[in-house]
Amino acid sequence: MTSGSGEPIRGVVADDHQFRVEGRLTALYGGAVHYWRLERDKWSGILDTVKGMGFTMISIYIPWEVHEVERGVFDFGQIDPRKDVDVFLAVIEEKGLKAVVRPGPQINAELTWFGYPRRILDDPELQALNGQGAPAVLIQVPRPIPAVSYAVDRFYDETALWFDAICPILARHAHPAGGIVAAQVDNELAFFFHVNAYAADFHPASVARYRTQLAEKYGTVEALNAAYGGGYASFDEVEPPRRFTATDKADIPYHTDWAAYRERYLVDALGRLADMMRARGLAGIPLFHNYPHPLGPGGAVSGFTTPFNLMGLEEKLDFVGFDLYSRKELYDHVKTVMSYVAGTSRFPYIPEFIAGVWPWYLHPGDLRDEEFVTKAGLMQGIKGFSRYMLVERNRWLDSPVRRDGRVREDHAAMFGRANAMATEHDFVGLRRRADVLLLANRDYDRLEAASVLVSFPGDFLETPSGFSEYPTFMTVSERPLGFAEPIQLAKADWFSGAYQGLTGAGYPFLLSDTALASQRWWRFKAVVVSSFEFMAADVQRRIVDFATAGGTAVVGPRLPELDELMRPDETLRTAVRDAPGEPVTVDGATVGTTYRVGEGRIVHLTEFGAPTRALEAALAGLDLIRFTRNDPRLDVAIHAPAEGGKRLVVFVANPTADPIDAEVDLHVPIGSAREIWDSRPAQTQGSALREPLLPYAINIYECRL
Repeated sequence: MTSGSGEPIRGVVADDHQFRVEGRLTALYGGAVHYWRLERDKWSGILDTVKGMGFTMISIYIPWEVHEVERGVFDFGQIDPRKDVDVFLAVIEEKGLKAVVRPGPQINAELTWFGYPRRILDDPELQALNGQGAPAVLIQVPRPIPAVSYAVDRFYDETALWFDAICPILARHAHPAGGIVAAQVDNELAFFFHVNAYAADFHPASVARYRTQLAEKYGTVEALNAAYGGGYASFDEVEPPRRFTATDKADIPYHTDWAAYRERYLVDALGRLADMMRARGLAGIPLFHNYPHPLGPGGAVSGFTTPFNLMGLEEKLDFVGFDLYSRKELYDHVKTVMSYVAGTSRFPYIPEFIAGVWPWYLHPGDLRDEEFVTKAGLMQGIKGFSRYMLVERNRWLDSPVRRDGRVREDHAAMFGRANAMATEHDFVGLRRRADVLLLANRDYDRLEAASVLVSFPGDFLETPSGFSEYPTFMTVSERPLGFAEPIQLAKADWFSGAYQGLTGAGYPFLLSDTALASQRWWRFKAVVVSSFEFMAADVQRRIVDFATAGGTAVVGPRLPELDELMRPDETLRTAVRDAPGEPVTVDGATVGTTYRVGEGRIVHLTEFGAPTRALEAALAGLDLIRFTRNDPRLDVAIHAPAEGGKRLVVFVANPTADPIDAEVDLHVPIGSAREIWDSRPAQTQGSALREPLLPYAINIYECRL
């Protein structure tokens, strides 16, 4: 069946925060079961147990490393019956469960070779290189392995042998013929955790692709020379930066172009693999990818962006998620990563949602952590997830189901409770209510990434030193580069201030970054984004367009006078230069100016010492969704049915080690309320919820208005 344009009409669609199968809104609550690690006679009973916990989907890794006997020869049950993925998929279908498949080529899965046949890793031609020309090595248990270069054409030729073998099996089970409703392309592709800009990939094939990207961007070598202040005779003479050498703003484009290339490297590699899967029978189901989550609150401070580019990758795939392994003490981390996915992806999905832990995790949580993180993910607007792992196995501990099928009853009860609550209260049909969008500025994140001075190798382990392959204030250059302050460091302070200020002021908000398409901005009444002396020309223009058409854009601390290539560009300055302005004041002191631009306004905040008060003043007079609470440590998220009505689902989080007697005012009269995790009546007074919250607790209320 085709559309009017001749494109095939798919029965499975992931879009607009919904997952639909033949038009029916479908819950994708599932978890990982590694069939090849289980005795075949345990499959049926284990799947019954999983279904009994309320899961609707089974996620399966399908490892090239496990199935390949020799190059081009595969065992799909002929030798080892545990490897009969065809039969395992049939059993899943017999149980009435959906399936999500993850055939790699990389899968990790705590396997020694990360899912590749060892011959792939041993081939020097296929190894990614570091800045010194040596193989880039991933430090992982049980032994370090070379990182693979996804820039080498022969890597895709080798992968084609695997896809030629596995994809026909998967195609027989893909919807509508079978239960497979989505497929993951590769796994946590991040230069094998060599996130540091100068750690990889300097393979000659990668350098050639980098030069091609420069040619596509600049068109002529003369334009490149103008941007770099260089004297190159051709693009072939350009060498990528292997360390940060900038001393002035004029040096920035050379380094940030490399950061931008690293984003494109990942996007193009995954797009090529996706096309290979579609050509082999998987064009009728959504394809997705799972970026590894960034570290810390907001990742590399605000950097849940580069080298990841979720919006760019969703031009190649149907949706993109981040994996999440966290603990109750890291609420801000969970909030920023999950809010970013909810604010950016077509379908907010967690491909790996913590259930159990790998044995070498230095600070593992327990069941209380998993309950808290589960609620926190749903609180931020996640619409689907896969528990990793549902069934314990070698190199994985503390899952709800043991390898022999025995159940950890307390674990099974918690996960079952979460599934039942989300299903009964139709969480897939809810939408986060938020009028404000906080944008990380991707150009500043690229500068931060490019400004790193210490090149840590990819480290899958949590290092005791606290250093990371991600840039931090400890490893990023402090040079101001001709600006008033080092933007690569100051941008983190501004982003954190905006995050804390919006939270403190009680404005529900979602996160994204400046790569987000302009039409997505229009779901919000206000956008907040940092601005320093330089800003990408298209971002300046989109801010002005947003305000001109009636939105409110909050920027600061400075108005740009340059674009991303350090060329003069005063688009934003020009828009406010002749506009009527009013001072923004806090306690009588001026902290910025509000400019009337077209039908809307641009608010330029110059002082951010008290971000909560500054943002309250900047957003004053707007009819925004807002809550108030008696304790600033509480956080709140409000959800409502997509079709509207008199029902709200309200999450109230206490992310502290102290009990709090909470009072949260929603500013709308509440007729009745019920806490739905414990299934009990809740205390209300007028428009307020009044409830005690235990330490590290999230209460979930269904309110009737």
